[in-house]
Amino acid sequence: MLAKSLGVIGGMGPKATSVFFDKVVENTVAHKDQDHIDMIILNHASLPDRTTAILTHREEEFLQAVSRDFKLLEHAGVSNIAIPCNTSHYFYDKMQAMTQINIINMVEETIKEIHAVYGENSKIGILATKGTIRTGIYEQWCNQYNMQLHLPTELQQEQVMDIIYNNVKGDLDVDPTELESMIHDLIFEENCSCVILACTELSCIKLSDEAESYAVDAMGVLVEKSIERSGKSSKTAEKKALTTIGQ
Repeated sequence: MLAKSLGVIGGMGPKATSVFFDKVVENTVAHKDQDHIDMIILNHASLPDRTTAILTHREEEFLQAVSRDFKLLEHAGVSNIAIPCNTSHYFYDKMQAMTQINIINMVEETIKEIHAVYGENSKIGILATKGTIRTGIYEQWCNQYNMQLHLPTELQQEQVMDIIYNNVKGDLDVDPTELESMIHDLIFEENCSCVILACTELSCIKLSDEAESYAVDAMGVLVEKSIERSGKSSKTAEKKALTTIGQ
Protein backbone atom coordinates (compact mmCIF):
# COMPACT_ATOMS: atom_id res chain seq x y z
CA MET A 1 0.00 0.00 0.00
CA LEU A 2 1.25 3.48 -0.84
CA ALA A 3 2.54 5.33 2.22
CA LYS A 4 0.50 8.40 3.19
CA SER A 5 1.25 11.21 5.62
CA LEU A 6 -0.79 11.69 8.77
CA GLY A 7 -1.93 15.00 10.24
CA VAL A 8 -2.56 15.19 13.98
CA ILE A 9 -4.55 17.91 15.71
CA GLY A 10 -3.30 17.64 19.27
CA GLY A 11 -2.84 19.63 22.42
CA MET A 12 -6.07 18.24 23.91
CA GLY A 13 -4.11 17.73 26.13
CA PRO A 14 -0.41 17.93 25.28
CA LYS A 15 0.54 14.89 27.37
CA ALA A 16 -2.09 12.78 25.58
CA THR A 17 -0.74 13.97 22.22
CA SER A 18 2.77 12.96 23.29
CA VAL A 19 1.50 9.52 24.30
CA PHE A 20 -0.35 9.17 20.99
CA PHE A 21 2.84 9.93 19.03
CA ASP A 22 4.86 7.46 21.11
CA LYS A 23 2.24 4.76 20.60
CA VAL A 24 2.21 5.28 16.83
CA VAL A 25 5.99 4.94 16.70
CA GLU A 26 6.05 1.95 19.04
CA ASN A 27 3.26 0.10 17.21
CA THR A 28 4.38 0.64 13.61
CA VAL A 29 6.15 -2.34 12.08
CA ALA A 30 9.44 -0.70 11.14
CA HIS A 31 13.08 -1.70 10.79
CA LYS A 32 14.50 1.69 9.86
CA ASP A 33 13.54 5.37 10.02
CA GLN A 34 12.03 5.30 6.55
CA ASP A 35 9.54 2.60 7.55
CA HIS A 36 7.77 4.98 9.92
CA ILE A 37 4.91 7.37 9.15
CA ASP A 38 5.44 10.94 8.04
CA MET A 39 3.44 12.98 10.55
CA ILE A 40 2.52 16.65 10.94
CA ILE A 41 1.60 17.23 14.60
CA LEU A 42 -0.13 20.44 15.64
CA ASN A 43 0.08 20.73 19.41
CA HIS A 44 -2.72 23.31 19.59
CA ALA A 45 -2.82 23.51 23.38
CA SER A 46 -4.68 26.85 23.41
CA LEU A 47 -7.80 25.32 21.85
CA PRO A 48 -10.85 25.99 24.07
CA ASP A 49 -11.66 23.19 26.51
CA ARG A 50 -14.05 20.83 24.74
CA THR A 51 -16.14 19.86 27.77
CA THR A 52 -16.59 23.52 28.75
CA ALA A 53 -17.53 24.46 25.17
CA ILE A 54 -20.22 21.77 25.09
CA LEU A 55 -21.66 22.34 28.56
CA THR A 56 -21.77 26.15 28.16
CA HIS A 57 -23.02 26.09 24.55
CA ARG A 58 -19.93 27.90 23.23
CA GLU A 59 -19.21 25.40 20.48
CA GLU A 60 -18.39 28.00 17.82
CA GLU A 61 -15.33 29.15 19.76
CA PHE A 62 -13.80 25.70 19.45
CA LEU A 63 -14.81 25.24 15.82
CA GLN A 64 -13.40 28.60 14.76
CA ALA A 65 -10.12 27.85 16.50
CA VAL A 66 -9.73 24.35 15.06
CA SER A 67 -10.64 25.48 11.53
CA ARG A 68 -7.19 27.03 11.20
CA ASP A 69 -5.61 23.65 11.89
CA PHE A 70 -7.44 22.09 8.97
CA LYS A 71 -6.11 24.79 6.65
CA LEU A 72 -2.55 24.17 7.85
CA LEU A 73 -2.88 20.41 7.33
CA GLU A 74 -4.42 20.88 3.89
CA HIS A 75 -1.45 23.07 2.95
CA ALA A 76 0.89 20.36 4.26
CA GLY A 77 -0.81 17.78 2.02
CA VAL A 78 -1.66 15.12 4.61
CA SER A 79 -3.92 12.25 3.58
CA ASN A 80 -5.69 11.57 6.90
CA ILE A 81 -6.23 13.44 10.15
CA ALA A 82 -6.21 11.95 13.65
CA ILE A 83 -7.59 13.91 16.60
CA PRO A 84 -6.58 12.21 19.87
CA CYS A 85 -9.42 13.71 21.92
CA ASN A 86 -12.67 11.83 22.46
CA THR A 87 -14.78 14.82 23.50
CA SER A 88 -13.88 16.72 20.33
CA HIS A 89 -15.61 14.01 18.29
CA TYR A 90 -18.92 15.55 19.32
CA PHE A 91 -18.03 18.05 16.58
CA TYR A 92 -17.00 15.34 14.11
CA ASP A 93 -19.55 16.05 11.38
CA LYS A 94 -18.96 19.81 11.53
CA MET A 95 -15.19 19.33 11.50
CA GLN A 96 -15.34 16.91 8.57
CA ALA A 97 -17.42 19.47 6.68
CA MET A 98 -14.54 21.93 7.08
CA THR A 99 -12.04 19.83 5.16
CA GLN A 100 -11.83 17.34 2.31
CA ILE A 101 -9.17 15.39 4.20
CA ASN A 102 -10.55 12.27 5.88
CA ILE A 103 -10.78 12.58 9.67
CA ILE A 104 -10.46 9.18 11.33
CA ASN A 105 -13.51 8.77 13.58
CA MET A 106 -12.08 7.42 16.84
CA VAL A 107 -15.51 6.86 18.40
CA GLU A 108 -16.93 4.92 15.46
CA GLU A 109 -13.78 2.82 15.04
CA THR A 110 -13.75 1.95 18.75
CA ILE A 111 -17.35 0.78 18.77
CA LYS A 112 -16.82 -1.23 15.57
CA GLU A 113 -13.87 -3.00 17.16
CA ILE A 114 -15.82 -3.78 20.34
CA HIS A 115 -18.76 -5.09 18.30
CA ALA A 116 -16.43 -7.37 16.33
CA VAL A 117 -15.23 -8.95 19.58
CA TYR A 118 -18.31 -8.98 21.82
CA GLY A 119 -21.21 -8.84 19.35
CA GLU A 120 -24.74 -7.53 19.70
CA ASN A 121 -26.52 -7.14 23.04
CA SER A 122 -23.23 -6.64 24.84
CA LYS A 123 -23.15 -4.35 27.85
CA ILE A 124 -20.28 -1.89 27.55
CA GLY A 125 -18.94 0.34 30.32
CA ILE A 126 -17.43 3.75 29.67
CA LEU A 127 -15.14 6.13 31.54
CA ALA A 128 -14.91 9.60 29.98
CA THR A 129 -15.28 13.33 30.59
CA LYS A 130 -18.65 14.83 31.47
CA GLY A 131 -18.61 16.42 28.03
CA THR A 132 -18.25 13.10 26.25
CA ILE A 133 -20.90 11.47 28.43
CA ARG A 134 -23.31 14.42 28.01
CA THR A 135 -23.02 14.40 24.20
CA GLY A 136 -24.07 10.75 23.95
CA ILE A 137 -21.67 10.12 21.05
CA TYR A 138 -20.64 6.69 22.30
CA GLU A 139 -24.20 5.81 23.20
CA GLN A 140 -25.37 6.65 19.66
CA TRP A 141 -22.80 4.35 18.09
CA CYS A 142 -23.53 1.58 20.60
CA ASN A 143 -27.22 1.81 19.72
CA GLN A 144 -26.36 1.57 16.03
CA TYR A 145 -24.58 -1.72 16.71
CA ASN A 146 -27.29 -2.96 19.11
CA MET A 147 -25.07 -2.78 22.19
CA GLN A 148 -25.94 -1.27 25.58
CA LEU A 149 -23.73 1.48 26.96
CA HIS A 150 -23.56 1.51 30.75
CA LEU A 151 -22.82 4.98 32.14
CA PRO A 152 -20.84 5.57 35.34
CA THR A 153 -22.55 6.66 38.54
CA GLU A 154 -22.39 10.31 39.57
CA LEU A 155 -19.68 9.47 42.11
CA GLN A 156 -17.65 7.52 39.53
CA GLN A 157 -18.00 10.41 37.09
CA GLU A 158 -16.61 12.86 39.64
CA GLN A 159 -13.72 10.49 40.29
CA VAL A 160 -12.96 10.28 36.57
CA MET A 161 -13.04 14.06 36.18
CA ASP A 162 -10.70 14.43 39.15
CA ILE A 163 -8.23 11.96 37.60
CA ILE A 164 -8.37 13.70 34.21
CA TYR A 165 -8.23 17.36 35.25
CA ASN A 166 -6.47 17.38 38.62
CA ASN A 167 -4.03 14.52 38.11
CA VAL A 168 -3.15 14.00 34.44
CA LYS A 169 -3.79 17.52 33.10
CA GLY A 170 -2.59 18.97 36.41
CA ASP A 171 0.67 17.05 36.03
CA LEU A 172 0.36 15.31 39.38
CA ASP A 173 1.42 11.76 40.16
CA VAL A 174 -1.35 9.33 39.21
CA ASP A 175 -2.13 6.28 41.31
CA PRO A 176 -3.70 3.81 38.86
CA THR A 177 -5.54 1.87 41.58
CA GLU A 178 -8.51 4.26 41.60
CA LEU A 179 -9.05 3.85 37.86
CA GLU A 180 -8.45 0.11 38.09
CA SER A 181 -11.03 -0.15 40.87
CA MET A 182 -13.67 1.53 38.69
CA ILE A 183 -12.88 -0.83 35.82
CA HIS A 184 -13.16 -3.80 38.22
CA ASP A 185 -16.57 -2.62 39.48
CA LEU A 186 -17.94 -2.13 35.97
CA ILE A 187 -16.84 -5.63 34.97
CA PHE A 188 -17.68 -7.64 38.08
CA GLU A 189 -20.45 -5.60 39.73
CA GLU A 190 -22.24 -4.26 36.65
CA ASN A 191 -21.46 -7.24 34.38
CA CYS A 192 -20.03 -5.19 31.54
CA SER A 193 -18.17 -7.09 28.81
CA CYS A 194 -15.47 -4.42 28.65
CA VAL A 195 -14.84 -0.80 29.61
CA ILE A 196 -14.02 1.93 27.11
CA LEU A 197 -11.31 4.34 28.20
CA ALA A 198 -12.92 7.21 26.31
CA CYS A 199 -10.58 10.02 27.32
CA THR A 200 -7.04 10.24 26.01
CA GLU A 201 -5.83 11.44 29.43
CA LEU A 202 -6.84 8.03 30.79
CA SER A 203 -4.64 6.50 28.08
CA CYS A 204 -1.65 8.13 29.81
CA ILE A 205 -2.13 5.94 32.91
CA LYS A 206 -0.27 2.63 33.08
CA LEU A 207 -2.73 -0.04 34.21
CA SER A 208 -2.12 -3.49 35.61
CA ASP A 209 -2.28 -6.35 33.11
CA GLU A 210 -5.61 -7.50 34.59
CA ALA A 211 -7.27 -4.08 34.32
CA GLU A 212 -5.85 -3.58 30.84
CA SER A 213 -7.36 -6.88 29.70
CA TYR A 214 -10.87 -5.54 30.44
CA ALA A 215 -10.28 -2.08 28.96
CA VAL A 216 -10.63 -0.93 25.37
CA ASP A 217 -8.49 2.16 24.94
CA ALA A 218 -10.03 4.45 22.32
CA MET A 219 -6.63 6.06 21.76
CA GLY A 220 -5.17 2.61 21.08
CA VAL A 221 -7.81 2.07 18.41
CA LEU A 222 -7.02 5.46 16.88
CA VAL A 223 -3.31 4.58 16.87
CA GLU A 224 -3.97 1.33 15.00
CA LYS A 225 -6.27 2.95 12.43
CA SER A 226 -3.83 5.84 11.93
CA ILE A 227 -1.07 3.38 11.10
CA GLU A 228 -3.27 1.37 8.73
CA ARG A 229 -4.66 4.44 6.92
CA SER A 230 -1.08 5.65 6.45
CA GLY A 231 -0.24 2.51 4.47
CA LYS A 232 1.79 0.82 7.21
CA SER A 233 1.33 -2.30 9.31
CA SER A 234 0.64 -2.15 13.03
CA LYS A 235 2.08 -4.60 15.52
CA THR A 236 -1.35 -4.85 17.15
CA ALA A 237 -2.93 -6.02 13.89
CA GLU A 238 -0.16 -8.57 13.38
CA LYS A 239 -0.72 -9.97 16.89
CA LYS A 240 -4.47 -10.24 16.23
CA ALA A 241 -3.79 -12.07 12.97
CA LEU A 242 -1.45 -14.54 14.68
CA THR A 243 -4.00 -15.12 17.46
CA THR A 244 -6.72 -15.84 14.89
CA ILE A 245 -4.49 -18.29 13.02
CA GLY A 246 -3.63 -20.07 16.28
CA GLN A 247 -7.27 -20.61 17.25
